[in-house]
Parts: sequence; C-alpha cells; structure tokens
Amino acid sequence: MDERASIFAGRLVIVTGKGGTGKTTVAATLAHAAALRGLRVVLAEVGRDEQAPALFEPDAAPVGYAGREVAPGLTAMRIDPFAALAEYLGMQLSRLIADRVVGNRGFRQLMTATPGWRELITLGKVWHLEQQRDEAGPQIDLIVVDAPATGHGLTFLDVPHLVASAVRSGPLRRNAEQVERLLADPDRTRLLPVALAEELPVRETQELVERLRAERSITIDRIVVNAVEPDPLADDLAELPERLAAIATAEPAPSIRPATLRACLAHRQARHALHRQHIADLGRRTELPLVVLPIRPGGVRGPDDLAALAAPLLAEPRYVGERSANAAGTEA
Repeated sequence: MDERASIFAGRLVIVTGKGGTGKTTVAATLAHAAALRGLRVVLAEVGRDEQAPALFEPDAAPVGYAGREVAPGLTAMRIDPFAALAEYLGMQLSRLIADRVVGNRGFRQLMTATPGWRELITLGKVWHLEQQRDEAGPQIDLIVVDAPATGHGLTFLDVPHLVASAVRSGPLRRNAEQVERLLADPDRTRLLPVALAEELPVRETQELVERLRAERSITIDRIVVNAVEPDPLADDLAELPERLAAIATAEPAPSIRPATLRACLAHRQARHALHRQHIADLGRRTELPLVVLPIRPGGVRGPDDLAALAAPLLAEPRYVGERSANAAGTEA
C-alpha cells in the first residue's frame, strides 16, 4: 500500500509553513476531517495566541492549556511552555513545588532568556500526549500540531537533536531522545508543509524540504499549496470572452460594462496561470507530490467551510512538476 494513501496513517502530523500561508486553517481542516471519520483528535497550537478555536466557534472562548472540545471528538488546546514545564516538574517532584518554581518571577525571566527550552518542553508535551494509553490502547488517535512558521519551525524541530547531542546523560537527554525518536518515526510522524503559489513561499518551502532531507529524518510525503486561484474558464465557459465582446455592442447597454467584466476575467486568468507556474515549480524543486486547495474568497468562518476544504485536502496528492505539468491546472 502506498504510504501516501492516507495522511491519517500516523499518530502525529506537524503542520508548518511560512507565516500567512494558512497553516492554522490547514491544521484545523485536517483535525476536523479526522474527527468526522471517528478519530479522537487533539489539535495543538504552540504560538502565543489562539487562532484555531475561532475556526470552529464564532467568538470562541480560550481553550487554554487544559483544552476543550470544539467539535465532536476534537479537542483544541494551546501548549503554553510554562504550563507544560510545571506539569513536567510536578510529575518529577510535586505539583506544589512545581507551581512555586515556575511561578517565580526570577525563574521565568531566566527561562525566557534561555534558548531552546520552549521548543523542547513543547515537543515533550506532544510526546506525552502521544504516549497516553489505557487498557484499550492509545487514548488519542491523531495529534495535529500547528507548528511555528517555517524559520522558527526549523528551530522547533532541531532542538531535541541538539539537546540529545549536547547532554551526555540524565533525564534531559532521555527526554530529548524520546522526542527525537518520535519525530523520526515514519510510522508515527509526518511533517506537512503549507505553501502559497507565490515565489517566496515556494522558495522557503524548498529550503525547508532540502534542509530536513539533509539533516533530519522526518517524513514529508506531500506539500499543501493553499489559496490557489481556480481556472475561471471551465469547459462550459470557454467562449465567455467572445460573448462579452458581443455584449459590448448590444442594445440596450448592460448595467455593468462588458469591458469591466473582461478586465476582471483577464486578471483571474493571469493569476491562475501564475499560480500554475509556481505550483509546477514547487513540484519540480521538491520532487514531492502536492495537494492543492482552492482559494475561498469569503475566508473560513466555521465547520462548514472546514468541511468544504477537507475533500481537496484529503485528495490523493499528485506530482505537478516535470512529471505532470498540467496537473496543477486540473487540481486548481
């Protein structure tokens, strides 16, 4: 069976991408689709602000570190590193001592200035979620992590290896090694980059893939290209430009000038062609299959919009570089 047959084949999907590419929307769509299929899902944000809950509930109240069910079978949470550290210390010492230590102003200032600990403790919490089991097996079927944007995302993924390499022994090394094994396990973990069909996101995504291939063993089996302009001229609209030209001479004159409609159509055609070019370029540069999501002019405002994106997101990824340059137009 092709390991790309299902993005739900593993237990952990880490969604990353350049800021502004819609990675939070993609993460929420994936989590929602998995929950609709009966999986028990945790959608974990790691940024400073919560964004995912508002995609499920208008004016959503914060879900916080404890998390809250935002859809049947789907729990959203934000992994605050200080809360995760307090939980970890509480398991090693006692919760009372841990809360006092983590709540100390001087300690928090020291930790804020210490590089790498946020990433390690955050990924440690992800590992802890993946490890939760009862007599029936894993308590969580799928964990979807809305990871930091591409540049910070590389640091996010690098830290466990760096700590394991730098620390000779002790619980810190063991914890870092456990997290590193989780990230490197193709049966459990996949990285899902999200890009736009634009020059800079394409280049950053290429650099991300190249670096991870050279330095880390993290499985990337597809890339999501978000917000792609569809072909404005479907088969039944192929003669639209000529029809608009004919309307220009009709009597009485239409309320909307045909020249304006033709200009709007030309603009969309040009954007579609440019997006196809960038999509093909991304496929050629990375040699990875792509999943193309259409742009939603009204944005994503609730579960219905997420469900509408689920079908193209879960479609079988296709090569759109040199192997199939025309696939981008079909997918878009």
